[in-house]
Amino acid sequence: MSVQTVLGAIAPDQLGITLPHEHICIDASLLRCPDSSGEDRGNAPFDWCNLHWIQQHPFGHRSNLELYKEMDTIKEELCSFRKAGGGTLVENSSIGLQRNVKVLRQLSLDSGVNIVCGTGFYVDSSHSKETRNMSEEQLAEVMRRELLEGVDGTGICCGIIGEIGCSWPITESEIRVLRAAATVQASLRCPLIVHPGRHHDSPFQIVRLLQESGADLHKTVMSHIDRTLFEKNQLLEFAKLGCYLEYDLFGLEVLDYELNLNVDMPCDSERIRRIQMLLEEGLVDQLLMSHDIFSCHRLSRFGGHGYSHILQNIVPKMKRRGVPQAAIERMLIHNPRTWLATCR
Repeated sequence: MSVQTVLGAIAPDQLGITLPHEHICIDASLLRCPDSSGEDRGNAPFDWCNLHWIQQHPFGHRSNLELYKEMDTIKEELCSFRKAGGGTLVENSSIGLQRNVKVLRQLSLDSGVNIVCGTGFYVDSSHSKETRNMSEEQLAEVMRRELLEGVDGTGICCGIIGEIGCSWPITESEIRVLRAAATVQASLRCPLIVHPGRHHDSPFQIVRLLQESGADLHKTVMSHIDRTLFEKNQLLEFAKLGCYLEYDLFGLEVLDYELNLNVDMPCDSERIRRIQMLLEEGLVDQLLMSHDIFSCHRLSRFGGHGYSHILQNIVPKMKRRGVPQAAIERMLIHNPRTWLATCR
């Protein structure tokens, strides 16, 4: 068993504490939307006068979504994560999100953090004309090649499929990508991670489509559970399907979730309580935690929390609230290791 990083394959026990859903080199500007209040500061300077507005409207500020322009800062953040005890970060920027595997390789060398990169395609709005015209077989071949041979002739191989993006309602192009991803996963037995649409039925719909194409749900992560499934009965019903449940928006606390104003984004304390409930239901082996950093305002240089937030702030609070150390280690070390390890 091994895990494929941008520096090559390593043994699973070399991963250490792992963040399974982050971004390093990403252009998230395709997600940009105007402020719901009508006060659009999308092109305002990124300075202290506008910082609170940016923090509350992260999807509205153009340069905030251009994380790929801040690689020197990212290097500092990764070094801080390593110093805090972190070992591995899974970079979920798939095709269409300014992914740059050469930059990821250099950042891994400079910081000492293991980086696992993903293949596949994000949501429909990021699909190129070429992507939309591909058959399922052609889409699968792109993913298979990037997993086994490397990305764009670099020899740098991807270690996961994802994040595979789905909208609500899901589009025909996204369905083809999802089925192609499931087909590749079924043949290679590799890890898969999916971005669900912003509706509580989306994770269930996605799983049905994956099952039809032979995916291994025990090697599949459903991202963004914290903004998608809120009711206890829904969560427990979905957990029975066998996917990992990923609470990956730690640190993102906003009054209005710009991408779906019907969603009340939970705060970190609520995320902890929901995880505690799932732990009490015996689901420790299905839980993952991360930040899904996609924008500049979440980096410490810009007044944010950085990649060390879970280790420095969330874990101590979990312990104060009675979450056992063994459960924390399961979520941060053992579950990511089990998900990422493959036979190659």
